[in-house]
Amino acid sequence: MSEDTQKLNALLDFDLLKKLVVGIGEVSEITGIPTRKIRYWEEKGAIQSESGAEGSTRRYDYLNVKKMLLIQEMMDEGFTLDAAIKKVEKRMVTLNEAFRKLADTVPDTEDKE
Repeated sequence: MSEDTQKLNALLDFDLLKKLVVGIGEVSEITGIPTRKIRYWEEKGAIQSESGAEGSTRRYDYLNVKKMLLIQEMMDEGFTLDAAIKKVEKRMVTLNEAFRKLADTVPDTEDKE
């Protein structure tokens, strides 16, 4: 496999991205979104935390953190939470489709010796 292909595969490694989780406090620090708002959005079904033991710290994967940032961006532009959620979900579908198409175009150049 060429170095460029390895780099591209690393960028598109959704399995790895799903394994990267961050606690709610860290998410708040990274995004600037208060923990109270993050909990509220989760109650509303806008985002999902990783399931863990009852009473454990809420943890979020990359896609949910990205979703939070996009929701906040929409709300900063004046959208309501419900409208922001709908708009972000449409955008996420479009992004996922684009990544899948891109992943399908990556040539498999492994040496077959």
